[in-house]
Amino acid sequence: MRKGNIKRTSKETNIQLSLTIEGRGHYQVSTGIRFFDHMLELFAHHGGFDLKLKARGDLDVDQHHTVEDVGIVLGQAFDKALGSKRGILRAGYFLMPMDETLGLVAVDFCGRTAAVVDAKVRARLVGDLQSELVVDFFEGFARGARANVHAKILYGRSNHHKIEALFKAFARALRAACWRDPRMIRLLPSTKGVL
Repeated sequence: MRKGNIKRTSKETNIQLSLTIEGRGHYQVSTGIRFFDHMLELFAHHGGFDLKLKARGDLDVDQHHTVEDVGIVLGQAFDKALGSKRGILRAGYFLMPMDETLGLVAVDFCGRTAAVVDAKVRARLVGDLQSELVVDFFEGFARGARANVHAKILYGRSNHHKIEALFKAFARALRAACWRDPRMIRLLPSTKGVL
């Protein structure tokens, strides 16, 4: 079982996160931002990951520190759980329909950080989440995981559906990227010999 446990404490946030890649989609999530909790819950469920997350942040200042730091810590947990990355597919992508919306996410655990996010969300708030912070979450994850993350809404009307489609596609893309190919279990997925 590949697991990652991370604690991060700063003057802005206090985060404890436990991840099991080969989970059953169980979750206990508390960030103080209910819509963000909902996205992380469905992320765990659709990825088949077990996720325990308790985050306390300076929400009286803004949601930014909490959302970004959760992204960083979640990325660090995947990086730790994947270890040497031998035998994994390394890259994965998924197209997720969400009613009238279609979202695409591609991920590569390549050891380099890049994030390109086009959420096409036009509302300032979706539920209680400052919608611009969706970008910060994915950028934080890319930094923590040392990965490439590309997330794009191809089309859609509902801002709720756009964000939800991205989180579900993200879960499925990660599930594919983390999958171990039994034929390549000893191989590092890079011709460079290093990730």
